[in-house]
Amino acid sequence: MKSRLASNKAKQTTPEFFSDDVAEARRFYLDLNPPKNQPLVVVCGGLEHCTPDYAIHRDTFPFYSIEYVARGSGEVKLKGRAYSLQPGCLFSYGPGTPHHIIGNSADPLVKYFVDFAGTQATNLLRPCGLSPGRASEVFPANALQPLFDELIQAGLQVRRESAVLCAKLLECLALRIAGAREPLEGAETHAFATYQQCRRHIEQHSLRLRTLEQIAGECHVNNAYLCRLFRRYDNQSPYQYLLRLKMNYSAERLQQPGALVKQVAEESGFADPFHFSRVFTSVFGLSPTAFRGLR
Repeated sequence: MKSRLASNKAKQTTPEFFSDDVAEARRFYLDLNPPKNQPLVVVCGGLEHCTPDYAIHRDTFPFYSIEYVARGSGEVKLKGRAYSLQPGCLFSYGPGTPHHIIGNSADPLVKYFVDFAGTQATNLLRPCGLSPGRASEVFPANALQPLFDELIQAGLQVRRESAVLCAKLLECLALRIAGAREPLEGAETHAFATYQQCRRHIEQHSLRLRTLEQIAGECHVNNAYLCRLFRRYDNQSPYQYLLRLKMNYSAERLQQPGALVKQVAEESGFADPFHFSRVFTSVFGLSPTAFRGLR
């Protein structure tokens, strides 16, 4: 049976674009006829427990959509290309994007979704690698569930600020995807694995490491390739990541009673405390001495 939905003003029947092959659902509905001149508008979203014979076949869709698999398995075809579905997989589609979703009858899909519109919708999708017709994967597989649950809760509250809050949570979701996404099997897999290995090495040895050349040498890659990896999968250079880790450690140490700036600088791998102070100030907007005074 199709579920019922509630808008702010009246009850309506479930939109035609929802499948009947859903055993259980927790959905919210905001504006099903969103204004075309708004930057970003969340239309609806939710969590669906699909039946064993779940199948969707569409040549287009009225809104942009992100779907995220929480449990189960299946397959999605986007613009003619097939992707396997498992926990952690996500995909997008929108107006003019043919898509076909088929669940595994032996392992029914449980998936989150959010439908949205607006002049900035495609700009939201592009940085997280989910332009309409694309699929990706996040690690760990449950990385997005808390944000999706919060989005559903905000949408179900039916308050004046629900639309604005849901739009902001959608932006947060896109940022979370960009930070957690992992390429599907293919040409990018080896490069991404190398990036993860280098990132872990920097994190584990951040206090000892000092230069880009040292990082690259210990990770057995050349400087240029290491920088390309971080440009592709991160929003900072490997050296910027190293400095941020050092400064995070330094900030924690400076909050401890008796910590001296010179001592913390040495612990963080800075031979020159003045250089340390300049870097700390550029990152946090406060000198180490001023920051220590915040205790």
